[in-house]
Amino acid sequence: MSTVIRFFVAPSHEAAAAVVDRGPDGAFESLSYGNFDAEEALIEWESIVTGRTFERLVAADEPEAVADSDDGDGPVVFAASKALQDALAAADQSRLGEVSQLWVQKRAADGETFDQEIATKILSDLARLARGVGGRDHRLYCWMA
Repeated sequence: MSTVIRFFVAPSHEAAAAVVDRGPDGAFESLSYGNFDAEEALIEWESIVTGRTFERLVAADEPEAVADSDDGDGPVVFAASKALQDALAAADQSRLGEVSQLWVQKRAADGETFDQEIATKILSDLARLARGVGGRDHRLYCWMA
């Protein structure tokens, strides 16, 4: 089974939720990836950059679910936390490489092989997207189907 993942920036939860059925393509600039658990990745990335444990983030309902399909088996939209968004926007390439290396190690410890170069590219692309938010009140979201 294949998973389609699109990270995007939207002005509000309502605007992000409006694309749950069709995805953000055409409505918002998006980055497309596949075949990893983006919800878990958002938690792991935030844990790495903030030092909060995975368990604490899950207990805090991170990442925030913004929308899901009517039957619960379809696409979902999550909002990345403001802390993760800000950390990505502030990270230089060295820090992004560090975070991706720690993430790849975490995935390996859980029995999943993830390419270091791809992990760094994903985080670098997300950082670029997060930097594009600038002073606006927009947020970073993830659509998964």
